Amino acid sequence: MNVVQGIDVSVPPSGAGCIECDASGGWWLHLRRCAQCGHIGCCDNSPAQHASAHARSTGHPVIRTFEPGEAWFYDYPRSTFFDGPDLAPPAHHPLDQSVPGPASRVPQDWRHKLA
Repeated sequence: MNVVQGIDVSVPPSGAGCIECDASGGWWLHLRRCAQCGHIGCCDNSPAQHASAHARSTGHPVIRTFEPGEAWFYDYPRSTFFDGPDLAPPAHHPLDQSVPGPASRVPQDWRHKLA
């Protein structure tokens, strides 16, 4: 059931990390979850910015943070943050996952590579 257009509370996240970065051997700063389909992508401060690319390519308008201790949503078309409903678990990446991550792929000079 969609509580808000672009949000499906029944869909679980696609995994623990950015799908595209995991497939290509990349890394991320923070993770975002598509509130409609569960796609996990990297944030706009990450080198590849897969979460917003997913929103543009699919038309899915809303993301939720996938970071521990955070629960905000962001509406791309309206450029606004908001509070939303609980989504299917898990609500964040594993607590032992490094930020940035994954640790084995983060370059030594990662701060210089951020958007």
